[in-house]
Amino acid sequence: MYLKGLELAGFKSFAKKSELFFNAPISSIVGPNGSGKSNLAEAFRFVLGEQSIKSLRGKKGEDLIFNGSGDTPRANRATVKVIFDNSRRFLNLDFDEVSIERTVHRDGVNEYYINGSQVRLKDILELLAGAHIGSSGYHIISQGEADRILSAPIKERKAMIEDALGLRVYQYKKQESARKLEKTEENIAHVESLRKEIAPHIKFLKKQVEKVEKALEMKEKLKTMYIEYFKKEDSYIRVKKADLSAKISPLKKQLEVLHKELEQAKKVLENSKEANQKGALVVSMEEKISATRTLRNSLSLELGRIEGQVASEERILIKQKEIEDNDAHKMVSLKDIENVALAVDRDIASLENEQDISRIKSVLRAIKDSLFDFISRNKTLTNNTLREETQAEINRLEAKKQELLLQIEKANTEESILNNNYIALKNDIEKEKDSNRDAEKAVFRIMAEENSIVSEIHTLDAQGEILVREEVDFKRELVEAVTLVGRDVLDFANFQLKDDLGAVVTEDVIASSPRDKQIDLRRDIEKIQIRIEEAGLGGNTNDIVREYTEASERDTFLAKELEDLAKSAKGLQDLIVDLENKIDIEFKVGIQKINKQFQEFFSLMFGGGEAGLVVVKESKKKKSDTDLILEDGELDDMENDVVEEGIDISVSLPRKKVKGLVMLSGGERALTSIALLFAVSQVNPPPFIILDETDAALDEANSKKYGDMIENLSKYSQLILITHNRETMSRAGIIYGVTMGQGGISKLLSISFDDAVTVAK
Repeated sequence: MYLKGLELAGFKSFAKKSELFFNAPISSIVGPNGSGKSNLAEAFRFVLGEQSIKSLRGKKGEDLIFNGSGDTPRANRATVKVIFDNSRRFLNLDFDEVSIERTVHRDGVNEYYINGSQVRLKDILELLAGAHIGSSGYHIISQGEADRILSAPIKERKAMIEDALGLRVYQYKKQESARKLEKTEENIAHVESLRKEIAPHIKFLKKQVEKVEKALEMKEKLKTMYIEYFKKEDSYIRVKKADLSAKISPLKKQLEVLHKELEQAKKVLENSKEANQKGALVVSMEEKISATRTLRNSLSLELGRIEGQVASEERILIKQKEIEDNDAHKMVSLKDIENVALAVDRDIASLENEQDISRIKSVLRAIKDSLFDFISRNKTLTNNTLREETQAEINRLEAKKQELLLQIEKANTEESILNNNYIALKNDIEKEKDSNRDAEKAVFRIMAEENSIVSEIHTLDAQGEILVREEVDFKRELVEAVTLVGRDVLDFANFQLKDDLGAVVTEDVIASSPRDKQIDLRRDIEKIQIRIEEAGLGGNTNDIVREYTEASERDTFLAKELEDLAKSAKGLQDLIVDLENKIDIEFKVGIQKINKQFQEFFSLMFGGGEAGLVVVKESKKKKSDTDLILEDGELDDMENDVVEEGIDISVSLPRKKVKGLVMLSGGERALTSIALLFAVSQVNPPPFIILDETDAALDEANSKKYGDMIENLSKYSQLILITHNRETMSRAGIIYGVTMGQGGISKLLSISFDDAVTVAK
């Protein structure tokens, strides 16, 4: 026996705490009409989770609470507790005794407890479903509901049979699986929507990352070219500077020696008693030649500096032209953009209340045309300001260069005249035979040698000036390279340049190589610089790559989640199919077993005849939500056939030509329903069965048969019988009597026949 007891407090007519203990296979509850017997059956429904107040003979939760009487105040809540013996673990809890309690308050709030711990209604329903117990169904048959299984529609009758066969747990799992499948399909749609939403952004970021990767490849290539270029340039400058220093140093020492000799010769001429006017003229002419030569050298150095500036500005001009000829670097004034934005805003504002689609399309086309026209106009415009400024600087430097060339030419002419006069004077002096001849000859010799050395030094100084400009450009380019490709280029000194055979190229070989290849390498570097600038990525390359990585990882996560959801949906679909097959198989087997028991009980009740359950299908017409109007004005119902599967009951009484339920009398229907209920109960015995006056329509002879069936059924299920029938009472081991006093409060009296027999013995 699984059912141990029932406790009520404040439930309907049971104002005070009442307890019933069911320690016999058959317990009977008796009492006069209106005493509250049926309230006990409803108490079972209530505590087992019944949510329909109407089925508990009420309109709202407050109707279930004792409402008071003349000398007893009304209760604030109604509580019902049912206690089960769980020593055989028919309930899925690790307790030997399980109590289920439900309390309803006057505000309609319900509370549920299992062994004193508050739980959800869902928890109770799941626990009871595992033991084939519910708040309604074949194991709680209230007064007047015995005939429900006969009068129910075929679909509802099928549900009752499935419940009786213990298929509720499978139906519950199927419904849960269907809900989970629906939720999973919603999640699949949501994830697919998210992937579609981020797909364009990922596509855009992918293109940006491809640009970044291409730019990084170009930067890597540029870094390699830079290292080679700087290695060659550094080697060339250092070797050339060392070479110039080696050439200029002895010349300057030689020039110093000549200066000393010249000073001595001058002193001889100045101190000579026989110094004449020609000697002074020689000294004066020598000073003029020296001053003219110094001026010419200064002008030449200035000319070299100007030529270096011109070359630098010309390189800048070429680079500016290449940049400005590219559309990516076209500049548009903010004022022009504001004018276009205001025009577009006015056009859109004019459409706010516009209903004409053609008018809207026309304005949108006009907006599109104006935007493309604005782009086309500005594509042809070129901002030549920087180029013009650079060209103006070049023109200024060229003018200054021409001026210096004229001054140098004038200095050369003047020097040439002085040299000619000097040579003529020299020839005159050589003709003279005086004491100053040797000194004068020394002066002329020294001047000639000095002129040759100074000219050579001037040439070397010009080369040094060019080398200085190249070194300045080298340092500037090195700073640009560090900014563009990083500090790795500063390691160019450790780079070993090799020839086609793999041999290391020395600095002397690098310095002696033609400069044309170095110039070509520089041009290639500038081209790659321009291409990197055209990419227009700026300094946010890391942000773009990181954002693309995050977006790709999210898309990969969503794809994996989508795959998992698809697997989950497939698993749920397979589970639903398996449950449907299991339900179908167990239902068919259960129908066969029920029919066997149904035939036996039916024959016992009626002394013969035939009875059975038949699975049938009915087609119903279902109108669609929309009726179509035909050409003749009539309505087309658009009816669709809906096939419903259910259970029909086939009966054939002995000695009567009665077939079908509709031809049975009230008593015959009662006997048939009892036979079917008992057959169902015996096929899949529930832990307990509550029968509320199901024997009310039976006569004395059939009551005896009913009593025999009850005794047989008590071997499989514990029975609680609410009855007026003496025959039924005689089969009970415990009888509870329900009485009601003038205050409308139900009270309990009990008689245990088993205990009485033991005492009597």
